[in-house]
Amino acid sequence: MTREQLDFPEGFLWGTATAAHQIEGGNWNNDWWAWEHDPASPCAEPSGDACDSWNRWEEDVALLGDLGLGTYRFSAEWSRIEPEDGEWSTATVDHYRRQCEALLARGIEPAVTCHHFTTPRWLAARGGWEDPASADRFAAFCGRLAGELGDVVRRVCTINEPNIVATMGWLLGVFPPGKSDHDLRLRVNDVFVDAHRKAVDAIRGAAPGLPVGLTLSMTEYQAVEGGESRRERMLREMEDVFLEATDGDDFVGVQVYSRMRLGPKGILPAEAGVPVLDMGYEYWPQALEACLRRAWSVTGGRVPLLVTENGIGTTDDTQRIRFVREALEGVLRCLADGLDVRGYVYWSLLDNFEWAFGYRPRFGLVAVDRQTFAREPKPSAAWFASVARANALVGS
Repeated sequence: MTREQLDFPEGFLWGTATAAHQIEGGNWNNDWWAWEHDPASPCAEPSGDACDSWNRWEEDVALLGDLGLGTYRFSAEWSRIEPEDGEWSTATVDHYRRQCEALLARGIEPAVTCHHFTTPRWLAARGGWEDPASADRFAAFCGRLAGELGDVVRRVCTINEPNIVATMGWLLGVFPPGKSDHDLRLRVNDVFVDAHRKAVDAIRGAAPGLPVGLTLSMTEYQAVEGGESRRERMLREMEDVFLEATDGDDFVGVQVYSRMRLGPKGILPAEAGVPVLDMGYEYWPQALEACLRRAWSVTGGRVPLLVTENGIGTTDDTQRIRFVREALEGVLRCLADGLDVRGYVYWSLLDNFEWAFGYRPRFGLVAVDRQTFAREPKPSAAWFASVARANALVGS
């Protein structure tokens, strides 16, 4: 690529992301805390104090400021804000307000996710996302939260990866509630779609002009050895039903980590010669470009795209830099072809609790000592900061 081809458009948004349950610590009032403490669950370990970011959020904001990033995507924990149905914690909302104000003071746009994998215990006890009524309860939460924080938030993501929550929780049984029922999984998909649409309306009603969208886990599904029909079904159930639900949104959050090869009998193992990462999938940075192009195609180019997660779990920080560079090269090719990609948000700011995998995978630009919670930026953080400041793919 020439120097001109390495430049991103003016105003391209650079950031990083976290989620409340993965970094705050002590989020005991949701379904995930119950799940990770169940001896029958596949969780490697409980989240515990996580990164203690509930108390150390100012350190995290300072790190973001030092990196010179333009946005920070984080989630507001529903189970803290509404610990019981209809019981609203003003103190918790004020906590998130202070965080947003501190970000804005450093020139960083707060992007708040309303549901990032965790559901309040009281809602889960009533059937959770199997119950169509949950869509209305979620929309009410989103509307009230937007009404109280809309002046200090610059972007709202309704639901993080509803396809993953539905598939892992109701088909594969490795997320709460640990069920394996294909038809039930499809019903949960429908409830999530309804919840998103109602939440968008509620947020717009409470905070007119506040950009709102959905974030979706996307994978470069590749058909191998007659796996075409399985690929089409996978795309329909995992992605298309949600991409089609984003019509009229302000953005689609595209979140990509790897590819998946599908044969006629199901998922194929990693291809010979392709490294396998700590999460069990292949090192495949080119998946981001493929998924951006597919999201643009399925939505008919009507909704701007924003990379709201992309990254790599590895202890090799040189590999992290190489992965992100190769992924960003794909973003540049998409931009050159006219796709409206508004920004790139790396997952994650911190090494954190990676759900059933526990603390072993290291996605962070910043290391966190598990005993002292001390933060230490990695070389990849300095590299990513240099790219963001130059608004161009520079450096090694």
